[in-house]
Amino acid sequence: MRIWHHSFTVLENLPAYAAAMKAHMDRIAAPDTEVVMHGMHPRTYQTDYPGNDIQFAYFQTLHSQQFVLGAIAAEEQGFDAFALTTLPEPSLIEIRSLVDIPVVGYGESAMLAASMLGQRIGVLLFIQGMLATIERNVERMGLSARFVGAHPVSFGFNDVLAAYGSDPAPLIEKFRTDARALIARGADVIIPGEAPLCLLLAKGGVTEVDGVPVLDSVAATIKAAEMMVGLRQATGVAPCRRGYFQAKPPRARLKELLRFYGLEGLADRPA
Repeated sequence: MRIWHHSFTVLENLPAYAAAMKAHMDRIAAPDTEVVMHGMHPRTYQTDYPGNDIQFAYFQTLHSQQFVLGAIAAEEQGFDAFALTTLPEPSLIEIRSLVDIPVVGYGESAMLAASMLGQRIGVLLFIQGMLATIERNVERMGLSARFVGAHPVSFGFNDVLAAYGSDPAPLIEKFRTDARALIARGADVIIPGEAPLCLLLAKGGVTEVDGVPVLDSVAATIKAAEMMVGLRQATGVAPCRRGYFQAKPPRARLKELLRFYGLEGLADRPA
């Protein structure tokens, strides 16, 4: 099984994070699963921090065309699944309408896994501009009644990155304090939002706070992809193609439009 992983970061600009992510996915994936990492085009952002852009709804949509191209490439190159490994999951529904291979999202995979671990789910994240996006996505999943909310942590992206090259214990302790505040609001499962934070906590062995599970969202995403591929292999189940949101457009016309809008060149990015 081969899974195309696609990050919202420029992976070659964040070597410590990319190396940690590869090691983690190699560890959590099944022995016969290969997870191939992909990131955004090197010139996507003005800095190494995607949050400057993805806190804005339109920029998320614009940047998400790279995920569209990645999913098409994944299917055409024979991958078994496409994993959109970013919490806001822009264009997830649209991508599913374009390809027949299983497409899983990071936020959706985490929420569905969390719903089997407890009754009240909360999210902690460092990009405050995404709070409304997460609430909208939860509503789309039909889990609003079980959602405590998405709340900011007391540190930022650069603090998380710095912890990859130093002692992460002080940042992890800050996370525990933030988690306890969310638990006090009623959360009995916690999703650490963005993948860099999730991965750092996983590296630090943080699986719970005061008996409340802290979900490894990266693992949930890869395992969801493996499950959907296995389900398809075992039963032949495929995506729905009825209705506006699921109808699959002709691939030739899709590529014609990508060329018209000058987007096809974005596919020429490093793996």
